[in-house]
Amino acid sequence: MRVVGLHADVLVCTSAVLQTTCTIVRGPSSEDDGEGAPIEAFVIDSPVLPDELEALPGILEHVSWPCTGLLATHGDWDHLLGRLAFPGAALGCAETTAARLTGDPGDAVRALRAFDERLYLERPAPLQLGSLQALPVPGRVDIGAGELELQPADGHTPDGMAVWIPWARVLACGDYLSPLEIPMFAPGGSRSAYRATLERLRPLVEQADHVVPGHGPVLDGVRAAAILREDLHYLETGELPLARRGTSPRRIDEKNRERW
Repeated sequence: MRVVGLHADVLVCTSAVLQTTCTIVRGPSSEDDGEGAPIEAFVIDSPVLPDELEALPGILEHVSWPCTGLLATHGDWDHLLGRLAFPGAALGCAETTAARLTGDPGDAVRALRAFDERLYLERPAPLQLGSLQALPVPGRVDIGAGELELQPADGHTPDGMAVWIPWARVLACGDYLSPLEIPMFAPGGSRSAYRATLERLRPLVEQADHVVPGHGPVLDGVRAAAILREDLHYLETGELPLARRGTSPRRIDEKNRERW
């Protein structure tokens, strides 16, 4: 797992498989606001491998950030594994994601089990989502002396949210704006909803110093804006972006066309 700092209050961990990203954000510290606000840190999404999840608490301990909550950008299994690293932490997600997970609570567990069986992975404990904190989106979440801004991000799936960290100018956007993947529609996803999400993300991308896609390397704002334009063009015309015409994007494109 690779860990990089994007800001004094933001770390990003990238898993060795699927390049799944996990964003750790600390609220503005008491030194920043002068009011003695308690330090809080949220873990957004998750890495995948058992040893990566085992390492997460040590990473937070090393920087003296207490994990006070988990956030999931959407309900796909590979974004929900923070529970395995911090089983006592509250898991917050968009109301749409909470409805999806409570409607079929075993779906993520089955998908994780199938993934582990393919890679011969063993985990010390099964995934248990427990109670979920359904968050209104659009909306805001307090963290220390600051606030995270939540924006709807459906289209890839029927649920989801993007998280904007305004004081750090970092956008954690879930499974959008990946330099590795083209737009992808899971069951319940929608081409029109995907376009609408990209348009909602556009003003945040234009402000961002860093954009963290759900899969792939962290992007600067200029590169993320270029990918956003390419993805809109693909959704409108079906033409694959020049830089994403390998085997995986073509396979995704074939599946997309079955749903268009």
